[in-house]
Amino acid sequence: MKLSTKSRYGLRAIFDMAYHAGNLPVQIKDISRRQKISPRYLEQIFQDLKRAGLLKSRRGPQGGYTLARDPSEVTVKDVIEAAEGEVFLVACTKREKNCASQCDFDDQCVTQKIWDEANKRLTGYFGSLTLKDMCDMGRDMGLEKELDHRFMYFI
Repeated sequence: MKLSTKSRYGLRAIFDMAYHAGNLPVQIKDISRRQKISPRYLEQIFQDLKRAGLLKSRRGPQGGYTLARDPSEVTVKDVIEAAEGEVFLVACTKREKNCASQCDFDDQCVTQKIWDEANKRLTGYFGSLTLKDMCDMGRDMGLEKELDHRFMYFI
C-alpha cells in the first residue's frame, strides 16, 4: 500500500492547523508556507476534508479554515479516509461481492488472511492516533509553534 500525496499532505496540513492554531482560523497561505505544499493543492485537499466534516471554513479577513471537531476526536484514519476513501492493502481484503472475479483463490488463500489481518492492524493503529496525540508528539520533539499575528494585539 502506498498512500497518495493527498492523504500525506492532508495529514500534515491538518496537524499544522491543530498544532499552530488550535481552534483559531488558519489561512491556506500560512499552512502552505510552513509545510511547503502548493496552496492550490491544499485547497483541493481541504475540500475533501471539509466534505468529510473535519474542517469548516469562514470567508473574510479574519476567516480561514478551522477544525470542525476537537483534535482529540480526529484520528489519522479519519484524515486518510477523507482523502483516499477506505484504504486496503490489497483488493481481495475489501470483501466486496466481485472479489472472486479478481482472484481465483478468493476465500481459499492463506495470504489473503495475512493481508486482511495486516489491514486490520494498520487501520486500528491509524484509528488510535488523534491530532492531539500528534500535537503532543510535536511538543515532545521540540517543534516551535508559530504565533498568528492576525490575532495578536500590541498596546
